[in-house]
Amino acid sequence: MKHDHLDGSYENEELERLWTAKDVAEFLRVSRSWVYHRASAGELPCLQIGPLIRFEPSRIKAYARGERSAPARVVAIRGR
Repeated sequence: MKHDHLDGSYENEELERLWTAKDVAEFLRVSRSWVYHRASAGELPCLQIGPLIRFEPSRIKAYARGERSAPARVVAIRGR
């Protein structure tokens, strides 16, 4: 599956959806296990939404440029 959004084609980062570990692995050209290990160690910026881990494209692109940021954030989702 081709991910056109991975090449930075969007002008406005806010319009991009959150990436999965697979998306990050494809963008960084690493394995998904590498992504999960780095995210769990707090080395790769991510959002934890319940049991899910998602990634903000702009933060992953900054990471790829060598810019390091704060560790993972946990987002609580409350049931209705």
